[in-house]
Amino acid sequence: MSADFLVEIGTEELPPKALLTLSNAFRDEILSRLKAEQLTFGDVQTFAAPRRLAMVINTLDEKTPTKELVAWGPPIKVAFDADGKPTRAAEAFAKKNAIEIDELANKVANDGKQDKLCHRATEPGRTTADLIGPIVEAALAALPIPKRMRWGASREEFVRPVHWVVMLLGDRVVNAQVMGLTAGNTSRGHRFHSSGDIVIPSPSSYQESLRSAHVIADFSERRELIRQGVIEAAEKAGGVAVISDSLLNEVSALNEWPVPLLGRFEERFLSVPSEALVSSMAEHQKYFHVVDSNGQLLPMFITVANIESKDPAQVISGNERVIRPRLADAAFFYETDQKSTLDARRESLKSIVFQAKLGSVFDKTERVARLAEILAPMTGAEPLLARRAAELSKSDLVSEMVGEFDDLQGTMGRYYATNDGEHTEVAEALFEQYLPRFAGDSIPATATGATLALADRLDTLVGIFGIGQPPTGSKDPFALRRASLGVLRIIVERGIDLDLHEALTAAASQHTGLDAKSDTIEGTVKQVLTYMLDRFRSWYEDEKIPTEVFQAVAARQLSNPLDIHQRVQAVHAFNQLSESAALAAANKRVSNILSKQPGNTIPVEVDNTLLADSAEKALALSLAELTSDVKPLQRDRDYTEVLRQLARLRQPVDQFFDDVMVMVDDDALRNNRLALLQQLRNLFLEVADISLLAPVK
Repeated sequence: MSADFLVEIGTEELPPKALLTLSNAFRDEILSRLKAEQLTFGDVQTFAAPRRLAMVINTLDEKTPTKELVAWGPPIKVAFDADGKPTRAAEAFAKKNAIEIDELANKVANDGKQDKLCHRATEPGRTTADLIGPIVEAALAALPIPKRMRWGASREEFVRPVHWVVMLLGDRVVNAQVMGLTAGNTSRGHRFHSSGDIVIPSPSSYQESLRSAHVIADFSERRELIRQGVIEAAEKAGGVAVISDSLLNEVSALNEWPVPLLGRFEERFLSVPSEALVSSMAEHQKYFHVVDSNGQLLPMFITVANIESKDPAQVISGNERVIRPRLADAAFFYETDQKSTLDARRESLKSIVFQAKLGSVFDKTERVARLAEILAPMTGAEPLLARRAAELSKSDLVSEMVGEFDDLQGTMGRYYATNDGEHTEVAEALFEQYLPRFAGDSIPATATGATLALADRLDTLVGIFGIGQPPTGSKDPFALRRASLGVLRIIVERGIDLDLHEALTAAASQHTGLDAKSDTIEGTVKQVLTYMLDRFRSWYEDEKIPTEVFQAVAARQLSNPLDIHQRVQAVHAFNQLSESAALAAANKRVSNILSKQPGNTIPVEVDNTLLADSAEKALALSLAELTSDVKPLQRDRDYTEVLRQLARLRQPVDQFFDDVMVMVDDDALRNNRLALLQQLRNLFLEVADISLLAPVK
């Protein structure tokens, strides 16, 4: 027997940015608990709106399956004494399983090794109606809520006060207490368009029952309605709506009955940088902005009302009145900021602490400036421009505009640098220093921007590790994981030939607060280097490159990210060749043989006069030819072609191991063959340790 199940938790307005997370977690928690009870079910649909979390589970079992229980006790020789009487161990087993002592003799079975006491019983299934209340209560308690609140005299805690609970199994109300409330079949509709309770007759009628009360419960449906409505409103006004996923999700979480409306603002505000206007509209008012066909901001916005007004013009007018002072503030901040140069603002950075042990933000800009000048020759940047960009890099943090809209850091720096007459590349670098900001974001397009982005991140990494505060678990307050990936992406995607060990050492040398001992600095550098290069793992996992491919290159303990990346790509290509498996296995065999030899016993060169077998002669000839062929390829870092050429060794290597005994009694012959294998191994090690590609047995 099965029935559809509905649960709805009715609350005061839930945090919009957390709504989807809460909804998904609520679903996952309930389903995992149902599975733990071995209850089966069909399709699942979640609902999330400003005042409710809900879900419908189709064809949910109405009863858990019957369980066959087996309880093993002590062995017979322990359970009964020499006279066949039950021991204390047997009595304890009987008591635990509610068995009469006289029945123990009939409770014997063999577990495959010996005879033991064994009790078999059947546990009848439990009704879902009895289980579902505690399951829902436990799921709510497990939701990811950083700070819970209480309301009224209740001792219950949740992200917002809970006012009603709906729980139906089929058309029957589940008799349960959740959040201190008795579950029922009555919900509530739209706060303004509906009054009184809404009766939900069955789970299948949930959506339509709420729709009749002006609530679109399905988050995805609301989001699509808003998206289409915003697009259409902009098109009617001759513009194009710009819709970010994050803002669309937030607006969808704020509305139960969304109605997009287009408003306008004065054209005079367009003299303010568009990013500031967009930030003001999106962050404070949750408005979508509109651009023309060239991407230029238009003096209009789209708001989404949570009400179907009889007089939309009044709603629009009210929103226009609200946005006007916001945009006026942005215009005032911009005008005020332009009266002072970024260079003049640097003095204010001395009073802002970057990190207690690492000094002020001003101190950081000084370190980054020196480091940027050192890195510039490697990145292709002009050293003086890189230094100047670094000096000004944080000055916009103390501007009025960034003080109000912190998401504009870098963006306003670029505007103000241009206003100050700074070099174009310096101005652009002030924006590009923060790139990439997230996975998939673009990297700096200019050499100066790339240099500043690298120097800024390397300074932070060395500094935070140097004072003993590396990331631990999920705690990463300085976003060092993201910083590390950013460094790797910039180096690899811009093709910067940079030794990271040298760059980190240069970064550490700028920190006067770190221990000046060379061994301590070197220890910090190695720690940071290991941490950073380990970020490559997640990079290649995202690219579906097997872990063993990266490990084969990592075994070389290199510190040039571009070189490492090129080798990984080459090994990945080699790993897909038909010859790779056999050569990887052969390299592993060679590695095992060589690792067992005493140090300095293997000759450096192969003595061709000691080559006796045709198979070893053929291998020696192939190695000699390939060594000559791949040298220029190695010099040009064409590792893909190097390994493609080395794949030709499969046949002579296979033949060698089929026909030649390496560990012969003759010392000279044995050592010469070991030298030949050493030569084979070293040839591959010039790229990577491909023995790590062989499967572990």
